Amino acid sequence: MDLRPELLPPTAAPERLAELASEIERIADLLARGEPAAAAIDEFNQATGHAYTTHDFTDHLDRRTLDEFALEAARPAHPRVADITRAELAEIVRRIQAADPETDYYSRVLDASVSSPDWAALIFHTPALDDPDQIADEILAHRPIAL
Repeated sequence: MDLRPELLPPTAAPERLAELASEIERIADLLARGEPAAAAIDEFNQATGHAYTTHDFTDHLDRRTLDEFALEAARPAHPRVADITRAELAEIVRRIQAADPETDYYSRVLDASVSSPDWAALIFHTPALDDPDQIADEILAHRPIAL
């Protein structure tokens, strides 16, 4: 199934990615030299809409490449799509289960767009549920408790 554009990972201009990669390296260098970097990290977060911490810049190569970090920073931190359909949700689950290269982005979409706090456990840690349609039903069945 094709997903509508709002659910797909947005592209970023190569110039923007290069700019972000350069800034990531600059901040990482500041931290490696023991120099103050809090203001640079704050500016980076304001420019990208993310909430990166010192740890993200000191250990970024442990989890992702510099290009992957720049791409993540270029994309929305909380890509909320309020009206995800059951079919779209099942397709996102399929893509996550298949270890799609964009799994991290799809995970952020689910974090921001579904009310179920346990969607990841349903996908990754519930062996009885392996069908994407069943998982989508379980995610959609969650109702937050009104306090």
